[in-house]
Amino acid sequence: MNATDIIVIGGGTGGYSTALRAAALGLDVVLVERDKVGGTCLHRGCIPSKAMLHAAELVDGIAEARERWGVKASLDAVDWPALVATRDDIVTRNHRGVQAHLAHAGVRVVRGHARLTGSRSARVEGTPGGPEGGAEGAQALTARRGVVLATGSRPRTVPGLEPDGRRVVTSDDALFAPGLPMSVLVLGGGAIGVEYASFHRSMGADVTLVEAADRIVPLEDVEVSRHLTRGLKKRGIDVLTGTRLLDAEVSADGVRARVRTSRGETRAVGAERLLVAVGRVPVTDGLDLAAAGLTTDGRGFVVPADWDRLETAVPGVHVVGDLLPPPSPGLAHASFAEGLLVAETLAGVPSPPVDYAAVPRVTYSSPQTAAVGLSEAEARARGHEVAVNTMPLTAVAKGMVHGRGGMVKVVTEAGGRVLGVHLVGPHVSEMVAESQLIVGWDAEPSDVARHVHPHPTLSEAVGEVFLTLAGRGLHQQ
Repeated sequence: MNATDIIVIGGGTGGYSTALRAAALGLDVVLVERDKVGGTCLHRGCIPSKAMLHAAELVDGIAEARERWGVKASLDAVDWPALVATRDDIVTRNHRGVQAHLAHAGVRVVRGHARLTGSRSARVEGTPGGPEGGAEGAQALTARRGVVLATGSRPRTVPGLEPDGRRVVTSDDALFAPGLPMSVLVLGGGAIGVEYASFHRSMGADVTLVEAADRIVPLEDVEVSRHLTRGLKKRGIDVLTGTRLLDAEVSADGVRARVRTSRGETRAVGAERLLVAVGRVPVTDGLDLAAAGLTTDGRGFVVPADWDRLETAVPGVHVVGDLLPPPSPGLAHASFAEGLLVAETLAGVPSPPVDYAAVPRVTYSSPQTAAVGLSEAEARARGHEVAVNTMPLTAVAKGMVHGRGGMVKVVTEAGGRVLGVHLVGPHVSEMVAESQLIVGWDAEPSDVARHVHPHPTLSEAVGEVFLTLAGRGLHQQ
């Protein structure tokens, strides 16, 4: 009963996608999860946060209708319990869907804490009656083909600022803190921090966003950072870059922090809630990697010896998801691709390695950002002779309709393939899939320019940029 083909430790996006694909290929799979299948993305991150951001978009739409379109609408109040109930219903239905998929595929889900006892074995300390149909006491598992590590990550915290779920929160518990605060200090200007800053501003809070780097979303193209900063400031968010937290005092009423600005000035910032969004760290606690002959690097990641197979230096032990260091971006959709790769590898089915350069990156704030491939600076740093074309979304009719600014920027090799596409503006998260194919298939501007984009749409701006790069410019001057 406890011998299987594959043991998957961790039921988040990387783990359950590995299990589903392996089972579809005829392998016997045991999936060990200590909480609920779906992991952080489904229960505390991607899905609940995007549900809340959709609600925020509806709130913003009421203000736009009144102020821009002459629709005499007003917002009476936000019914927080009703909003939370809708969010939780979406999460619950997704959770049930994942459970049903796993059951239909024949994946045996064991609820408990897994500890490696060798390169092909693990011991699970389970709790009967858990949400996934828990294990009865302890179980010893052995794997004929391999073990997949998919234990994910947790929010990085700041020493001296322990999260309490009310005044000091992380991205894992920010949405579950009681009520809507009237003011929020967000520490960290990456994608997560920007999204939460955007959400709270839409809900009427005064928001201060603090980022230690010289620009927000510092891993994106500098033009993306510039346009996003402009959009957030236009909405009334106080964006402080090149700014570091000196200290913070937590009281019953809120948080009082001191920050050092880019000009070397000390500034006091008060807020009802401090949201720490300074990154995430891999979770390997209690996994006993040493029992399988494994170690982590200095950052806590489990580094593959073979990136084409995501296999560690110990044969048969593979890694997916947030345990992987860059170039894996720690994104759910990348974890899905990694899970497919590892499952197919263990099944002996040819599988292409994950093309991390073609994995889209999205920030679901208002305005949104979306990108795939290299920034202009990265392309130049790698020795490419580049050609760049940028176009504001307001240069096309649909961009004028939305009236929220934004831009399209394309980076190509001079006379050659497309290296990167960068978008800022409304709904660009739904536009980036085309750019994923453009970059992933090594297309050149002329390849894109011969395909007709619908008019009037925001995507028309993408087509116009490529027409110009191909020497066939129409509307772009």
